[in-house]
Amino acid sequence: MNMSREQTTIAGVAGALLLAAGLGGGYWLANRDGGEPAGAAPATTATAEAGEPKVLYWYDPMVPDQHFDKPGKSPFMDMELVPKYADEGGGATGIRIDPGVQQNVGIRTEAVETGTLAGQLRVPGTLTWDLRKEAIVSAPVETIISRLIVKAPFESVGRGQPLATVLSPVWGSALAESRALAQADSPYARELQGAAQQRLRYLGLSNATTAGSGGVTLRAPRGGVVSEIMVREGQTAMPGMPMFRINGTDTMWLEAAIPQAGVQGIGPGTPVTATVSAAPGRTFEGEVETLLPDIDPTTRTQRARVVLKNEDGVLVPGMFAQLTLKSEEGREVPLIPSEALIATGEDSRVIVVGPDGNFQPVRVTTGRTSGGRTEILSGLKGGERIVTSGQFLIDSEASLSGALGRLEAPADDAGQPAAPAQDAAPANDHGGMAMPPPKPAAPAKGGGQ
Repeated sequence: MNMSREQTTIAGVAGALLLAAGLGGGYWLANRDGGEPAGAAPATTATAEAGEPKVLYWYDPMVPDQHFDKPGKSPFMDMELVPKYADEGGGATGIRIDPGVQQNVGIRTEAVETGTLAGQLRVPGTLTWDLRKEAIVSAPVETIISRLIVKAPFESVGRGQPLATVLSPVWGSALAESRALAQADSPYARELQGAAQQRLRYLGLSNATTAGSGGVTLRAPRGGVVSEIMVREGQTAMPGMPMFRINGTDTMWLEAAIPQAGVQGIGPGTPVTATVSAAPGRTFEGEVETLLPDIDPTTRTQRARVVLKNEDGVLVPGMFAQLTLKSEEGREVPLIPSEALIATGEDSRVIVVGPDGNFQPVRVTTGRTSGGRTEILSGLKGGERIVTSGQFLIDSEASLSGALGRLEAPADDAGQPAAPAQDAAPANDHGGMAMPPPKPAAPAKGGGQ
């Protein structure tokens, strides 16, 4: 009885094992003969048709680190996702972008022209006194200001016009000696008279005349504007102390702020045309006197000193002016729109369109900039097509795919193109793509029961 029961149990277990083996073999044959399982159908969304490149994943060019397993709208920028192809990035052909995507993101290109940059630069400037036409009135001896004739600053004076009357014991004694010798009639006195006149010149009385009370009248050494009065009546002025500052008005200085990129081609003698709001419709001609060896730490500009004629006195210090500098024309070089440049802080580059339509970053050396165009001293020859809009998106993609790496280390290119593909696999797995069935799992599961 017991033996019969054990035989029945063994027969049941053997039948179950045979049934499991049959099911496993049938499943294997179905996969072998019938191709992929039904669950793998979604994988076709990432596989291109025959003759077309394979799509690895989709991404937002503004957030290129995030990968998606199917096309659609980006959740970040509300724009169409861009496909990442298996044959693009890091190769010798550069970055390939679908024409439809180029239109959606607004990529524009333009041919590189060669020529000479227009030699004009418009910059702001401020009028100041021409310090070469400045005169300081002072006394080489101790004096007392008896009377101020010019009492307020910014009063116009002519050459030789009285400024003030001063008293000085030193001047008084020298003048008295000179008058006494002038009245003497002996030959010896006439010799002393010459020495007395020389002493008056040494004491600074060449531009002064005596007053009836014995004081000395100081006179303007040149015509202009008394821009500063440093003394008052009754004040004692020590030797060498400035009393009056007189500035000429026939010429003015115009100090212009020149950007560092525009300094090239500007120097002494560069023609300048200036306009001021105080004289609408009128232009003032001049030229650059010097380019000051000083950079403003705030604006990073260099000052150019321009001399303007001011015969009618219209220009005054403190006025704001607009300048047009006509710099020398340089040699013929490639010219590109300034907006096409990608400045990284370490270098400058542009995105060039290759003959096959792919995009490749190229490092360039820039020259002067004027009128929205920039000189290219090296990196381009002229005739190439470059990207003028949307280049930052392409540059971002090039940095991810390794195209930019060849600018630094060409020997490392071989390993870079595979990186995006490795990143794409986990993204596709999480997105519902079918995976090959784990064949050992079925027997193991059955054995566990």
